[in-house]
Amino acid sequence: MGSDIGVVKTGRVAGNGRLVYYWPMCLLCDLKSPNPTHAGEQTPHRWSARRAFLLAGAASAAAAVLPAAAQVDVGKASSVRKLVPAAELEGVANTQYSGMMAEAQQKKTLLPASHPQVQRLRKMANRLIPHTTPWNSRARSWQWEVNLIASDEINAFCMPGGKIAFYTGILDKLKLDDDEAAMIMGHEMAHALREHARERLAKTQATGMGLSVLSSLLGLGQVGDVAASLGTQLLTLRFSREDESEADLVGLELAARSAYKPQASVSLWQKMTSQTGKGGPSFLSTHPSGPNRIQELQANVPKVQQLYEAARKG
Repeated sequence: MGSDIGVVKTGRVAGNGRLVYYWPMCLLCDLKSPNPTHAGEQTPHRWSARRAFLLAGAASAAAAVLPAAAQVDVGKASSVRKLVPAAELEGVANTQYSGMMAEAQQKKTLLPASHPQVQRLRKMANRLIPHTTPWNSRARSWQWEVNLIASDEINAFCMPGGKIAFYTGILDKLKLDDDEAAMIMGHEMAHALREHARERLAKTQATGMGLSVLSSLLGLGQVGDVAASLGTQLLTLRFSREDESEADLVGLELAARSAYKPQASVSLWQKMTSQTGKGGPSFLSTHPSGPNRIQELQANVPKVQQLYEAARKG
């Protein structure tokens, strides 16, 4: 990787040596099934006790409520996400992100650290990052990165582990001001903080692959071998309507705490939806829009307005 790839905030480096593999494309319907049950649980055997212990631990860890000071209500995180190891997923994301940035650098589409738009985005991230840890304690050790790729594509993403990329198209075509761009960044950070990719993948494997895959995910087999067989890329994963709503609201609060105008969340999505009649931006292929999205954001703007005002004074 070249020196222009920006580490916004460093932390403890996660362990290396992970297997390199890709996760499944999530052309999912909204899976709302409860935690999967396991055949043969009533009959004790060598695996059942370990599986029960791991599942109990996962459910306990996922039962944590929102940060105490949270103003938006997005409910509890799903316990099923614990079936996919966080460190493994973050390792995969890091590998994919590094590969993408290396390819962009080779094609001379990775903009340098000196570029004004890159500096703008990294300053934005430095304001948002301090407010992420209450939403996910793992964020403290993430090596956050923000990069900008020259492309007409209207898109942005944040991979598990805090790897962020924007495309120039989303900034230029939508003519985003700082407040609106911060809403996108907050939204993408929220997907990573709420571990939506981890949850989607766990649900996919739990419902579609059966107990053999669950056993592997629980440490009873080779996680890497199972994941490698699934193919496709993490970036193509499509989130559910509930995931999108959570990301909107958590991102709204992150931005407000960072002194970005809450009302910008509404103007952002007004601009985004205006693009749907022009073939639709790539952003909407993995971030579905809907008639209630703007209304929900508008209803939550008053909840975080005082956070914004306090941040401005601070």
